[in-house]
Amino acid sequence: MRALLVLLLTLAAALPAAASEIVGALSQNRVSLTTSFSGSEILIFGAIRRDPGEEQTAETDEANGATDYDVVIVIEGPRQPVAVWRKDRRAGIWMNVDSMAMASVPSFYAVATTAPLNQIVSPETDATYRISARQAIRGVTGDTAGTPESALFTEALMRIRERSQQYLALDRWVHLDRDILFRANVRLPANLTEGAYTTRMYLVQNGAVVSQFRTAIFV
Repeated sequence: MRALLVLLLTLAAALPAAASEIVGALSQNRVSLTTSFSGSEILIFGAIRRDPGEEQTAETDEANGATDYDVVIVIEGPRQPVAVWRKDRRAGIWMNVDSMAMASVPSFYAVATTAPLNQIVSPETDATYRISARQAIRGVTGDTAGTPESALFTEALMRIRERSQQYLALDRWVHLDRDILFRANVRLPANLTEGAYTTRMYLVQNGAVVSQFRTAIFV
């Protein structure tokens, strides 16, 4: 991993002198599903290449124990159709009484951050980049308005997926070292769907995304 970090820093230094940039990599980009597969832990890591004009500010912030950047990592599994049912008690028996079909929702979704997501990403940024699981579901189902009925089904789906460890909210999970290097370990569960798991890394400042990097894990 040390050699990869050196390579990332070299690549970051080679980027044109402009706004700050984020570059990243994975400890592995392929996961094999075997009969004995019980999950896999992926290390996501990278570096921040700063605008030269910001370096002095960064040094001052570090001396004061503060950081001016945050990092958000999103892993999104292959999308699939799903039906969410609402139960109601009828004549003393719980029954499925209503449902909502969602044509394409992430089979797996993990969001790892350096701080609580709602503290570092504005609602507008979340909606634009579809960072949170809630916004990812709304984006693929066309629920941009967030009607009360569809919101209930969205929340129900999220609860189900969170219980099965398919949707993960990992606040303060990303470690940021010297405001330059970052890393996070994310565990993929045993019940994975085959396909590409898009991995997005966002550099965030003042609630807005200033840079992003994209790669993928293939299962």
